[in-house]
Amino acid sequence: MRDRTVTAACQAAASHSRAADPDDGRRLYIDGLLALRDGDADHAASLLTAALRRQPAHPGVRRNLVRALLAAGEFRQALLQADACLANAPDDGELHFARGTALNALDEPVKACAALTCAMALLPDHAPSCLNLANAWADLDDLEAAERLCRTAVRLDPALPEAYASLGYMLTARGQTTAAIEACEASIRLRPAFTQGHWNLAIAALLSGDLRRGFAAFEWRKRHGPYQRDFVSLPGCEWDGRNPAGRTILVRAEQGLGDIIQFARFLPVIRDAGGAPILVCAPAMVPLIRRMAGVRVVSSFDPLPSFDSWIDLMSLPHVLGTTLETIPGAAGYLRADPDRAAAWRARLPQGRKVGVAFAGNPAHGNDRRRSIPLDQVVPLPALPGLTFVNLQHGPAAAGLGLPDLTAHLTDYSETAALMECLDLVVSVDTSIAHLAGALGKPVWVLLAAAPDWRWLLGREDSPWYASARLLRQERPGDWRGVLAEVMRDLVHVADEAVAGGRQEQLLITVPG
Repeated sequence: MRDRTVTAACQAAASHSRAADPDDGRRLYIDGLLALRDGDADHAASLLTAALRRQPAHPGVRRNLVRALLAAGEFRQALLQADACLANAPDDGELHFARGTALNALDEPVKACAALTCAMALLPDHAPSCLNLANAWADLDDLEAAERLCRTAVRLDPALPEAYASLGYMLTARGQTTAAIEACEASIRLRPAFTQGHWNLAIAALLSGDLRRGFAAFEWRKRHGPYQRDFVSLPGCEWDGRNPAGRTILVRAEQGLGDIIQFARFLPVIRDAGGAPILVCAPAMVPLIRRMAGVRVVSSFDPLPSFDSWIDLMSLPHVLGTTLETIPGAAGYLRADPDRAAAWRARLPQGRKVGVAFAGNPAHGNDRRRSIPLDQVVPLPALPGLTFVNLQHGPAAAGLGLPDLTAHLTDYSETAALMECLDLVVSVDTSIAHLAGALGKPVWVLLAAAPDWRWLLGREDSPWYASARLLRQERPGDWRGVLAEVMRDLVHVADEAVAGGRQEQLLITVPG
């Protein structure tokens, strides 16, 4: 956002600024410009806000406050200040750019597109406006338009690493991983320490199946804004994957619960090499993972036990050199508690039982793409010989027209025990799908057209879970074909149940 005006003003007024009264509005303004020039956006925003109180009619103060607020990630305030500026300068393209950038960050892509289109009309050669408009179109799932705009941004400014990184993201979402990797490499050549470029490269490589390169680049997540909070410093040295025999290796869980389930398969690798793995994870996961022989598990809310070295959970495939051919535990590596499973089995009806989960955690950043609107899946068909079991949690559980078991599924060990009693699980890309695969239960995973990297491209099977069958959207947002295939195949499952002499069951009994 910073331009020559900022630098010139700083240089021209710096000496005057140092001599001025500390409470003088001009001093605050100049110090704010200096802080913005030096990359201290938070301090710049604070100084410029104070300057604006003293000089509310000064257009430069408010304009640069918009820049500082954007750089500081204060998007709602940046939007308010940009709107105030535009009241007096409606044809200012940079302010429309700032407004669109803030709107996109606030997850309002439709409004962002309108604002950034205005910016481009006023500044047709402004590559950042073109780039951010591309990002807004991507958020609206128009990947073709997004890619076209990204390429225009590259043409307008071939030295803009963000444009190449975003192009890599668009191409990855369209399944063009080779071209995506090339675009990300271009962004990294321009800025070798560009976190977003490395992150996008990691996702493209992983989606392509190149796990060695992908997980090496995936280490950049530790510098990536959304995940940095997971990586506070730990005492001692980080484990590099070399012989763990006789050593205690602390493994720190990270990201979502599905990630913990998927990557827990690597803990026995440490155990089998003579090490003593300790997983630190969310309390809801502790009883489930504790059933892995030779693996100690502690809650992330408890004090850390003693250990010789440590590693982050999703770094394990990197240090172990994992490839598609060497993924451990594909046939299943978790086990349900037999006593809990027996209690569920006693309460469930006879016949074939299908667990369903059509929605994930609404707080997930990609939930609107991975979850299916409930009005598209209910009412579930009454199929002779088949019982549907509700595996969803929270508000989504109430919308399926099935008993809500949320209160009874107190942790993932309980969910695993219920799942052990099922014949099939049908789930979107959530922790439920990972749990079914990790238990070795047959699971149909319903995927968006641009799937998460772990499901790869063009496959109906998964090297991570041998029991999984993958059903994919043909077009972004269109679940009709996937659901039609699911319902058609469920009819076959029901026919087999009836042919096998099963009795029709419609609802399960909620355990007391």
